[in-house]
Amino acid sequence: MAKQRKIIHVDMDAFFASVEQRDQPEYQGKPLIVGGQPNSRGVVAACSYEARKFGIHSAMSSSRAYRLCPQAIFVPPRFEAYREVSNQIREIFWQYATQVEPLSLDEAYLDVTYTADFDGSATRIAQAIKAEILTKTQLNASAGVSYNKFLAKIASDMDKPNGLYVIKPEQGLAFVANLPIGKFHGIGPATEKKMHQLGIRTGGDLREKSLLALVEKFGQSGQYYYSIARAIDERPVRSTRVRKSLGKETTFAEDILSVALLTEKLNELAEQVLTKLSQQALQAKTITLKVKYANFQQVTRAQSVEVGLDLHAIKSWIPQLLQRIKAGEQPIRLVGLSLSGLEKIGFEGRMGQLLLV
Repeated sequence: MAKQRKIIHVDMDAFFASVEQRDQPEYQGKPLIVGGQPNSRGVVAACSYEARKFGIHSAMSSSRAYRLCPQAIFVPPRFEAYREVSNQIREIFWQYATQVEPLSLDEAYLDVTYTADFDGSATRIAQAIKAEILTKTQLNASAGVSYNKFLAKIASDMDKPNGLYVIKPEQGLAFVANLPIGKFHGIGPATEKKMHQLGIRTGGDLREKSLLALVEKFGQSGQYYYSIARAIDERPVRSTRVRKSLGKETTFAEDILSVALLTEKLNELAEQVLTKLSQQALQAKTITLKVKYANFQQVTRAQSVEVGLDLHAIKSWIPQLLQRIKAGEQPIRLVGLSLSGLEKIGFEGRMGQLLLV
Protein backbone atom coordinates (compact mmCIF):
# COMPACT_ATOMS: atom_id res chain seq x y z
CA MET A 1 0.00 0.00 0.00
CA ALA A 2 1.41 3.37 -1.02
CA LYS A 3 2.18 5.81 1.77
CA GLN A 4 -0.12 8.84 2.06
CA ARG A 5 1.85 11.76 0.65
CA LYS A 6 2.56 14.82 2.80
CA ILE A 7 3.20 18.02 0.87
CA ILE A 8 3.98 21.48 2.21
CA HIS A 9 3.75 24.64 0.12
CA VAL A 10 5.74 27.53 1.62
CA ASP A 11 5.14 31.07 0.37
CA MET A 12 7.03 34.06 1.75
CA ASP A 13 4.80 36.98 2.73
CA ALA A 14 5.23 40.08 0.52
CA PHE A 15 8.77 38.83 -0.07
CA PHE A 16 10.57 41.66 -1.92
CA ALA A 17 8.85 44.33 0.16
CA SER A 18 9.50 42.45 3.41
CA VAL A 19 13.23 42.21 2.62
CA GLU A 20 13.30 45.97 2.01
CA GLN A 21 11.44 46.68 5.27
CA ARG A 22 13.82 44.39 7.14
CA ASP A 23 16.92 46.07 5.71
CA GLN A 24 15.55 49.61 5.98
CA PRO A 25 13.76 49.93 9.35
CA GLU A 26 12.36 53.35 8.38
CA TYR A 27 10.15 51.54 5.81
CA GLN A 28 8.49 49.33 8.41
CA GLY A 29 4.78 49.88 8.92
CA LYS A 30 4.55 52.06 5.80
CA PRO A 31 3.09 51.43 2.32
CA LEU A 32 6.10 50.28 0.30
CA ILE A 33 6.23 49.52 -3.41
CA VAL A 34 9.10 47.65 -5.06
CA GLY A 35 9.25 48.36 -8.78
CA GLY A 36 9.26 51.29 -11.17
CA GLN A 37 9.04 54.90 -10.11
CA PRO A 38 5.60 56.55 -10.35
CA ASN A 39 6.70 58.88 -13.16
CA SER A 40 7.96 55.97 -15.26
CA ARG A 41 6.26 53.30 -17.37
CA GLY A 42 7.29 50.72 -14.78
CA VAL A 43 5.09 48.31 -12.85
CA VAL A 44 4.76 47.10 -9.27
CA ALA A 45 6.96 44.05 -8.70
CA ALA A 46 5.82 43.65 -5.09
CA CYS A 47 4.21 45.71 -2.36
CA SER A 48 3.89 45.60 1.40
CA TYR A 49 0.68 44.67 3.17
CA GLU A 50 0.31 48.33 4.15
CA ALA A 51 0.20 49.21 0.43
CA ARG A 52 -2.25 46.42 -0.39
CA LYS A 53 -4.85 48.09 1.82
CA PHE A 54 -5.07 50.79 -0.87
CA GLY A 55 -5.86 48.24 -3.59
CA ILE A 56 -2.30 48.05 -4.91
CA HIS A 57 -1.07 44.71 -6.26
CA SER A 58 1.80 43.30 -8.30
CA ALA A 59 1.82 43.92 -12.08
CA MET A 60 -0.16 47.17 -11.58
CA SER A 61 1.39 50.21 -13.26
CA SER A 62 3.49 52.30 -10.88
CA SER A 63 1.62 55.43 -11.96
CA ARG A 64 -1.73 53.92 -10.95
CA ALA A 65 -0.25 52.72 -7.66
CA TYR A 66 0.87 56.29 -6.96
CA ARG A 67 -2.63 57.62 -7.66
CA LEU A 68 -4.08 55.08 -5.22
CA CYS A 69 -1.51 55.88 -2.53
CA PRO A 70 0.54 59.08 -3.10
CA GLN A 71 2.29 58.66 0.25
CA ALA A 72 3.71 55.25 -0.73
CA ILE A 73 7.48 54.74 -0.78
CA PHE A 74 8.79 53.55 -4.17
CA VAL A 75 12.10 51.63 -4.26
CA PRO A 76 13.82 49.80 -7.13
CA PRO A 77 14.18 46.01 -6.78
CA ARG A 78 17.43 44.52 -5.43
CA PHE A 79 17.36 41.05 -6.92
CA GLU A 80 20.77 40.04 -5.57
CA ALA A 81 19.51 40.65 -2.03
CA TYR A 82 16.34 38.64 -2.72
CA ARG A 83 18.33 35.77 -4.25
CA GLU A 84 20.60 35.67 -1.21
CA VAL A 85 17.64 35.36 1.14
CA SER A 86 15.99 32.83 -1.19
CA ASN A 87 19.10 30.64 -1.01
CA GLN A 88 19.01 30.79 2.80
CA ILE A 89 15.39 29.72 2.79
CA ARG A 90 15.99 26.84 0.39
CA GLU A 91 18.78 25.50 2.59
CA ILE A 92 16.25 25.43 5.44
CA PHE A 93 13.81 23.50 3.21
CA TRP A 94 16.46 20.87 2.51
CA GLN A 95 16.89 20.27 6.24
CA TYR A 96 13.38 18.82 6.34
CA ALA A 97 12.27 17.69 2.88
CA THR A 98 13.39 14.85 0.62
CA GLN A 99 12.29 16.80 -2.46
CA VAL A 100 12.15 20.59 -2.92
CA GLU A 101 10.56 22.17 -5.99
CA PRO A 102 11.04 25.95 -6.11
CA LEU A 103 8.36 27.85 -8.04
CA SER A 104 10.07 31.22 -7.71
CA LEU A 105 12.44 33.01 -5.35
CA ASP A 106 9.78 33.13 -2.64
CA GLU A 107 7.80 29.88 -2.82
CA ALA A 108 8.34 26.14 -3.11
CA TYR A 109 6.72 22.74 -2.73
CA LEU A 110 8.28 20.38 -0.18
CA ASP A 111 7.70 16.63 0.01
CA VAL A 112 8.04 15.54 3.65
CA THR A 113 6.41 12.12 3.26
CA TYR A 114 9.52 10.33 4.51
CA THR A 115 10.72 12.97 6.98
CA ALA A 116 10.88 11.53 10.51
CA ASP A 117 11.30 14.84 12.39
CA PHE A 118 8.53 15.62 14.89
CA ASP A 119 7.25 12.03 14.62
CA GLY A 120 6.52 12.64 10.95
CA SER A 121 3.94 15.34 11.62
CA ALA A 122 3.83 17.53 8.50
CA THR A 123 2.10 20.28 10.48
CA ARG A 124 4.85 20.41 13.10
CA ILE A 125 7.49 20.27 10.36
CA ALA A 126 5.83 23.29 8.71
CA GLN A 127 5.80 25.10 12.06
CA ALA A 128 9.52 24.37 12.49
CA ILE A 129 10.32 25.60 8.97
CA LYS A 130 8.41 28.84 9.56
CA ALA A 131 10.17 29.37 12.89
CA GLU A 132 13.63 28.72 11.41
CA ILE A 133 12.97 31.07 8.49
CA LEU A 134 11.96 33.79 10.94
CA THR A 135 15.02 33.19 13.13
CA LYS A 136 17.52 33.17 10.26
CA THR A 137 16.01 35.84 7.98
CA GLN A 138 13.66 37.87 10.23
CA LEU A 139 10.94 37.27 7.63
CA ASN A 140 7.53 35.62 7.85
CA ALA A 141 6.34 32.77 5.68
CA SER A 142 2.92 31.20 5.21
CA ALA A 143 2.56 27.44 4.74
CA GLY A 144 -0.08 25.07 3.47
CA VAL A 145 -0.06 21.40 4.42
CA SER A 146 -1.97 18.68 2.59
CA TYR A 147 -1.69 15.39 0.71
CA ASN A 148 -1.13 16.86 -2.76
CA LYS A 149 0.34 19.93 -4.44
CA PHE A 150 -2.97 21.48 -5.50
CA LEU A 151 -4.41 21.54 -1.99
CA ALA A 152 -1.12 22.55 -0.32
CA LYS A 153 -0.83 25.53 -2.67
CA ILE A 154 -4.36 26.71 -1.94
CA ALA A 155 -3.89 26.11 1.80
CA SER A 156 -0.88 28.43 1.97
CA ASP A 157 -3.10 31.31 0.79
CA MET A 158 -5.87 30.66 3.31
CA ASP A 159 -4.36 32.31 6.38
CA LYS A 160 -1.90 34.96 5.14
CA PRO A 161 0.22 36.62 6.38
CA ASN A 162 2.27 34.37 8.69
CA GLY A 163 -0.31 31.62 8.33
CA LEU A 164 -0.41 27.85 8.57
CA TYR A 165 -3.40 25.99 7.14
CA VAL A 166 -3.89 22.23 7.01
CA ILE A 167 -6.21 20.25 4.73
CA LYS A 168 -6.40 16.62 5.90
CA PRO A 169 -7.20 13.74 3.53
CA GLU A 170 -10.72 13.38 4.93
CA GLN A 171 -11.34 17.11 4.38
CA GLY A 172 -10.21 17.37 0.75
CA LEU A 173 -13.48 16.67 -1.08
CA ALA A 174 -15.60 18.99 1.08
CA PHE A 175 -12.96 21.73 0.95
CA VAL A 176 -12.83 21.68 -2.85
CA ALA A 177 -16.62 21.50 -3.17
CA ASN A 178 -17.04 24.80 -1.29
CA LEU A 179 -14.11 26.58 -2.96
CA PRO A 180 -14.95 29.35 -5.46
CA ILE A 181 -13.57 28.57 -8.90
CA GLY A 182 -11.56 31.81 -8.87
CA LYS A 183 -9.54 30.45 -5.93
CA PHE A 184 -8.42 27.36 -7.84
CA HIS A 185 -4.72 27.39 -8.67
CA GLY A 186 -4.47 27.00 -12.43
CA ILE A 187 -7.76 28.75 -13.21
CA GLY A 188 -7.17 32.34 -14.32
CA PRO A 189 -9.67 35.18 -14.89
CA ALA A 190 -10.47 34.18 -18.48
CA THR A 191 -11.16 30.55 -17.57
CA GLU A 192 -13.10 31.64 -14.50
CA LYS A 193 -15.36 33.80 -16.68
CA LYS A 194 -15.91 30.93 -19.12
CA MET A 195 -16.78 28.58 -16.26
CA HIS A 196 -19.23 31.09 -14.81
CA GLN A 197 -20.96 31.17 -18.20
CA LEU A 198 -21.30 27.38 -17.92
CA GLY A 199 -22.80 27.66 -14.44
CA ILE A 200 -19.60 26.53 -12.70
CA ARG A 201 -18.96 28.72 -9.67
CA THR A 202 -17.59 26.29 -7.08
CA GLY A 203 -15.65 23.08 -6.96
CA GLY A 204 -18.93 21.30 -6.34
CA ASP A 205 -20.32 22.67 -9.60
CA LEU A 206 -17.17 21.60 -11.42
CA ARG A 207 -17.44 18.09 -10.01
CA GLU A 208 -20.87 17.67 -11.61
CA LYS A 209 -19.39 18.03 -15.10
CA SER A 210 -18.27 14.88 -16.89
CA LEU A 211 -14.71 14.38 -18.09
CA LEU A 212 -15.94 14.40 -21.69
CA ALA A 213 -17.75 17.72 -21.22
CA LEU A 214 -14.73 19.37 -19.61
CA VAL A 215 -12.33 18.16 -22.32
CA GLU A 216 -14.73 19.42 -24.99
CA LYS A 217 -14.87 22.87 -23.39
CA PHE A 218 -11.29 23.24 -22.14
CA GLY A 219 -9.14 20.85 -24.16
CA GLN A 220 -6.30 19.06 -22.38
CA SER A 221 -6.85 21.19 -19.25
CA GLY A 222 -10.23 19.49 -18.86
CA GLN A 223 -8.53 16.39 -17.42
CA TYR A 224 -6.79 18.53 -14.81
CA TYR A 225 -10.03 20.31 -13.86
CA TYR A 226 -11.83 16.96 -13.59
CA SER A 227 -9.19 15.66 -11.18
CA ILE A 228 -8.83 18.71 -8.93
CA ALA A 229 -12.63 18.94 -8.61
CA ARG A 230 -12.24 15.57 -6.85
CA ALA A 231 -9.23 16.77 -4.79
CA ILE A 232 -6.95 14.54 -6.86
CA ASP A 233 -3.48 15.70 -7.91
CA GLU A 234 -0.86 13.04 -8.54
CA ARG A 235 1.90 15.43 -9.65
CA PRO A 236 5.12 14.66 -7.74
CA VAL A 237 7.32 17.27 -6.10
CA ARG A 238 10.32 17.44 -8.42
CA SER A 239 13.63 18.81 -7.24
CA THR A 240 15.49 21.05 -9.67
CA ARG A 241 18.94 20.41 -8.26
CA VAL A 242 21.10 17.61 -6.97
CA ARG A 243 21.68 17.98 -3.28
CA LYS A 244 25.30 18.85 -2.50
CA SER A 245 25.38 18.74 1.30
CA LEU A 246 23.33 18.24 4.42
CA GLY A 247 24.10 19.61 7.86
CA LYS A 248 22.89 20.71 11.27
CA GLU A 249 24.15 23.35 13.66
CA THR A 250 23.33 24.61 17.13
CA THR A 251 23.95 27.80 19.07
CA PHE A 252 24.70 27.39 22.77
CA ALA A 253 22.85 29.33 25.46
CA GLU A 254 26.28 29.96 27.00
CA ASP A 255 29.68 29.90 25.27
CA ILE A 256 31.45 26.53 25.55
CA LEU A 257 35.14 25.95 26.24
CA SER A 258 35.02 22.24 27.13
CA VAL A 259 36.20 19.95 24.32
CA ALA A 260 34.23 17.08 25.87
CA LEU A 261 30.97 19.03 25.67
CA LEU A 262 31.71 20.12 22.10
CA THR A 263 32.43 16.52 21.13
CA GLU A 264 29.20 15.32 22.76
CA LYS A 265 27.12 17.92 20.89
CA LEU A 266 28.80 17.19 17.55
CA ASN A 267 28.17 13.46 18.02
CA GLU A 268 24.47 14.27 18.49
CA LEU A 269 24.46 16.39 15.32
CA ALA A 270 26.20 13.58 13.44
CA GLU A 271 23.44 11.13 14.37
CA GLN A 272 20.76 13.61 13.24
CA VAL A 273 22.43 14.31 9.90
CA LEU A 274 23.07 10.63 9.18
CA THR A 275 19.41 9.85 9.90
CA LYS A 276 18.37 12.43 7.31
CA LEU A 277 20.88 11.03 4.81
CA SER A 278 19.52 7.51 5.21
CA GLN A 279 15.96 8.77 4.72
CA GLN A 280 17.03 10.24 1.39
CA ALA A 281 19.10 7.20 0.36
CA LEU A 282 22.33 9.20 0.37
CA GLN A 283 25.84 8.62 1.62
CA ALA A 284 28.66 11.15 2.08
CA LYS A 285 32.42 11.18 1.62
CA THR A 286 33.28 14.53 3.25
CA ILE A 287 32.66 15.76 6.78
CA THR A 288 32.91 19.48 7.59
CA LEU A 289 33.01 20.91 11.09
CA LYS A 290 32.09 24.55 11.65
CA VAL A 291 32.54 26.65 14.77
CA LYS A 292 31.74 30.24 15.59
CA TYR A 293 33.72 31.71 18.46
CA ALA A 294 32.38 34.07 21.12
CA ASN A 295 33.88 36.96 19.11
CA PHE A 296 31.80 35.76 16.07
CA GLN A 297 34.86 34.64 14.10
CA GLN A 298 33.92 31.57 12.06
CA VAL A 299 36.20 28.66 11.15
CA THR A 300 35.60 25.42 9.21
CA ARG A 301 37.67 22.27 8.82
CA ALA A 302 36.90 19.36 6.48
CA GLN A 303 38.03 15.81 5.89
CA SER A 304 37.32 13.62 2.86
CA VAL A 305 37.50 9.84 2.67
CA GLU A 306 37.41 7.24 -0.12
CA VAL A 307 34.33 5.34 1.05
CA GLY A 308 30.96 6.43 2.43
CA LEU A 309 31.05 7.72 6.00
CA ASP A 310 29.18 5.82 8.69
CA LEU A 311 28.51 7.01 12.25
CA HIS A 312 31.61 5.32 13.67
CA ALA A 313 33.86 6.97 11.09
CA ILE A 314 32.33 10.40 11.65
CA LYS A 315 32.70 10.15 15.43
CA SER A 316 36.33 9.16 15.01
CA TRP A 317 37.02 12.24 12.85
CA ILE A 318 35.29 14.76 15.14
CA PRO A 319 38.09 14.91 17.79
CA GLN A 320 40.71 15.36 15.06
CA LEU A 321 38.77 18.18 13.42
CA LEU A 322 38.27 19.85 16.82
CA GLN A 323 42.00 19.62 17.38
CA ARG A 324 42.64 21.26 14.02
CA ILE A 325 40.52 24.27 15.02
CA LYS A 326 42.31 24.37 18.40
CA ALA A 327 39.13 23.78 20.36
CA GLY A 328 39.42 24.55 24.05
CA GLU A 329 41.59 27.61 23.57
CA GLN A 330 38.72 30.12 23.29
CA PRO A 331 34.94 29.99 23.97
CA ILE A 332 32.66 28.76 21.20
CA ARG A 333 29.06 29.93 20.73
CA LEU A 334 28.02 27.74 17.77
CA VAL A 335 28.99 24.37 16.29
CA GLY A 336 27.83 22.75 13.10
CA LEU A 337 28.45 19.54 11.22
CA SER A 338 27.71 18.92 7.55
CA LEU A 339 28.24 16.01 5.19
CA SER A 340 28.93 16.48 1.49
CA GLY A 341 30.20 14.56 -1.53
CA LEU A 342 26.77 12.93 -1.59
CA GLU A 343 25.79 10.02 -3.78
CA LYS A 344 22.72 7.78 -4.02
CA ILE A 345 22.60 4.35 -2.42
CA GLY A 346 19.95 1.65 -2.50
CA PHE A 347 16.85 2.86 -0.66
CA GLU A 348 15.07 0.55 1.74
CA GLY A 349 11.86 2.29 2.70
CA ARG A 350 11.28 0.61 6.04
CA MET A 351 9.76 3.61 7.78
CA GLY A 352 6.31 3.09 9.21
CA GLN A 353 3.22 5.06 8.32
CA LEU A 354 3.70 8.66 9.49
CA LEU A 355 0.98 11.04 10.63
CA LEU A 356 -0.01 14.02 8.49
CA VAL A 357 -0.85 16.19 11.49
